[in-house]
This record gives sequence, C-alpha cells and structure tokens, in this order.
Amino acid sequence: MTALFRYQTALLLRSRRWLPPLVLYAAVLAVGVQGGQPVLDSLGWAAATLLPVAAWLVRICVTGEPPAARGCVSAARGPARAHLACVLVALAAAVVLGAAATAVVTVISDPAASDRATRVSPLAVGGSGLLAVLVCALLGTAVGALTSWPLLRSPGRALPALLLAALFALVTAGSPARAAVSGLVTGSRSGTVPLPLLPLGAAVLIAGAATAAACRLSSRRSA
Repeated sequence: MTALFRYQTALLLRSRRWLPPLVLYAAVLAVGVQGGQPVLDSLGWAAATLLPVAAWLVRICVTGEPPAARGCVSAARGPARAHLACVLVALAAAVVLGAAATAVVTVISDPAASDRATRVSPLAVGGSGLLAVLVCALLGTAVGALTSWPLLRSPGRALPALLLAALFALVTAGSPARAAVSGLVTGSRSGTVPLPLLPLGAAVLIAGAATAAACRLSSRRSA
C-alpha cells in the first residue's frame, strides 16, 4: 500500500492538476479572511471552503491515470487498493492545505472573540481549527468518492453532483462539517474554544463508508 501511495502522490505532483484547486482555495481565503479579524470566525471560513476543494482533489486523483495505466496498476495490486490509494492521496493533500491555511489564519488573525474584548488562546484555537479542517477534509473526501469514477463516469453528471453534494454537506442540519464550522462561529460569539470531537468521529465514519463503497464498486467495474 505504501508503494501505491507514493506512486499516486508522484502522479498527482507531476500532473500539476493540483494547481487549480490550490489557487481557488488561496483566492477564496484571500477574499474571506483579512488580517486582524476574530480568529475563530476566520478559521471557520478556512475549514468550510476546504470541503469542495477536498472533493475536487479526490476527482483529480481518481481520474488522473490513463485507462491503460489504471488497468496495469489494478492488475498488479488490485483495483480496490489502487482506488483507495488515490482517495488517501487526495485526503492527505487536502489536510496539508487545510493545516497550512489554519497556521496562516491563526497567525494573522486577532486572538479574540467577536466582541474584540474576550481573548482566546492562539494555541487552543489553532488546535480547534485543525480539527474542523480535518472534519471538512473528510467530508469533502466522501463527497468526491461518491461523485467520481466509478460511481459517476460522465463529467456532465459528476461535476454538478460534486458541487451540489459539497453544498449540502456544508448546510444540511446534522452534517459534521456544518457542526464543526458552526461551533467555531458560535465559539467566536461566546468567547469559548470548541472541540469538535463528535463531528470528527462522524466524519471519519462517513468518509470510511463512502470510500469503501467506491473501492468495492471499482473492483466490480474493473473485473
């Protein structure tokens, strides 16, 4: 599995298909995050906007190989393991982006609540922001796994489905991503630092189930 992960990572980096989602994420952060703003609000923005980027990265990774190359890798290592490596590389890339954004946002933002009077610990809010980023990266991974090959083959269907699913994952009641982001925003109003462990646990289960379904279907369609 380690060799597959390294192979897919090298494939992603060499393709430079990661540049558009990186540029998009940086641009959205530049619009929504300004230096001196309350840190928890800014971290909520950074986490929320990562979700569609993570889904996009999954689509990039699972469609990055030519069919012949995908067939060779699947024959050598198994289609399910090959597909799993693609999804894990995308998740890792999303987490790296989110962690970098969290660090930058924590440094440039005001370590205070929305009232600008209640101070919060930068270390604590940074940790909370990282957990929220992980929740959104996992949910984005689930969205990408369910709206890309092998479940949806046609780009005309897959891309609108990806965008709609990412939107629903952010706004639907009960969504772990919404809970994590709302926790940061609410914490900014009250001056408390949330710890979104329940949303994180739910996100792990959802991402695991979505990835397992995609990997199982990849085995059937590659047979």
